Amino acid sequence: MTKVVLIGPPGSGKTTLGRLLAQRLDLTFRDTDSDVEAVAGKAVSEIFIEDGEERFRELEHEAVRAALAEHDGVLSLGGGAILHEKTQELLGGHPVVYLEVGLADAVQRVGLGSARPLLVLNPRSQLKKLMDERRPIYERLAVLRVVTDKRDPEELVEEIVKGLPA
Repeated sequence: MTKVVLIGPPGSGKTTLGRLLAQRLDLTFRDTDSDVEAVAGKAVSEIFIEDGEERFRELEHEAVRAALAEHDGVLSLGGGAILHEKTQELLGGHPVVYLEVGLADAVQRVGLGSARPLLVLNPRSQLKKLMDERRPIYERLAVLRVVTDKRDPEELVEEIVKGLPA
């Protein structure tokens, strides 16, 4: 069973903290966006453009399902993976950590010239809308919530380790 699942919006630190957390816990790290890209043979942004968001979400759900079944380390989900109802169901009973980030920090980390497909038009406004829509789902799924704004990654890793259910 996956030891830790990281969820949160773009720019919350899922990949950065996931790698550090895996290292700290002597576990492996896995990112479902990378899994989707490997299966599709193309970048997430290309999947959105060429195949559409619906197809991407299907691939993403399958990647999450497989990772939760196979991976026993730290797992980072794409920011929108939690939108799929069946993915939400799969996350039940797993140690899910919501990495919360404010808009200013997320914008700074993601960058406004981002290649992220859902942030193409008016990225700041789109990111705020996306964060507002997803926040209740992130909060409901999480067993631990960690605010990442203006904080050192090592400090955040320690907070996660201390806050994880035994």
